[in-house]
Amino acid sequence: MFSHLPQPAFVLVRPQMGENIGAAARAMWNFGLDRMRIVAPRDGWPNPKAVAMASGAGRLLDEAILADDLPAALEDCSFVFATTARPRELVKPVYSPEAAMKLAAQKIKAGEKVAVLFGPERAGLENDDISRANAIISVPVNPEFASLNLGQCVLLTAYEWQRQTQEIADEVIELGKTDWATGHDVEALVSHYESRLDEAGFFFPLTKAAGMKVVFRNMFSRMPLTRADVQMLHGIMRQMVRWRHKNDPGGDGPENGSGNAPEK
Repeated sequence: MFSHLPQPAFVLVRPQMGENIGAAARAMWNFGLDRMRIVAPRDGWPNPKAVAMASGAGRLLDEAILADDLPAALEDCSFVFATTARPRELVKPVYSPEAAMKLAAQKIKAGEKVAVLFGPERAGLENDDISRANAIISVPVNPEFASLNLGQCVLLTAYEWQRQTQEIADEVIELGKTDWATGHDVEALVSHYESRLDEAGFFFPLTKAAGMKVVFRNMFSRMPLTRADVQMLHGIMRQMVRWRHKNDPGGDGPENGSGNAPEK
């Protein structure tokens, strides 16, 4: 099902290879965009190679608007961006992809129709094409190898559109079947370790023991522990104690139980 949210039209100007049109369709649909317009494709339209490359985004190609020339493709648009990596002598504002899509979102929200032009694979947009645009989108790429293929350029722009129009978390941690450890969980873990380390004589000399325990507790408080982490750390300490008693017949016997929580 296609997205019916307001969005810019992506206009492929004189694309040369069906495979690249299909790749552009996939890139658009990856980010929920489905307003494709195609201007004078070199190999005609429809193109079976585009359909094959588009894979699951083939329906987007079925809905694409075909235009004979660029003016026809832009006749209903009020603001147009042109993507280019090469410096031009035309005087126009130049935006990064991020800033361009932020502006596009603002204009679309205000009721304007926005288009983004993508040039043919061999040399990109011509000056005559860019003269019809209101602004330029320039990607900060390696100046010694500035060429992006059509699918890459569409993907990059579509990604920036999504970033500007959807709330995306900078970092997400998948917890799986566990959950974050609570203060009670961590307190029990620290107490378990402190008691066993005390028995082992770790906190020495006694004059420094209190300070060492503060540092030890602070170390655990800095860790973003899950309950699974806490259970494993309990298990590690239990096994270490079992191993010590197994190799020390004069000891007082192994810890009781096989659970992952400290003994009562």
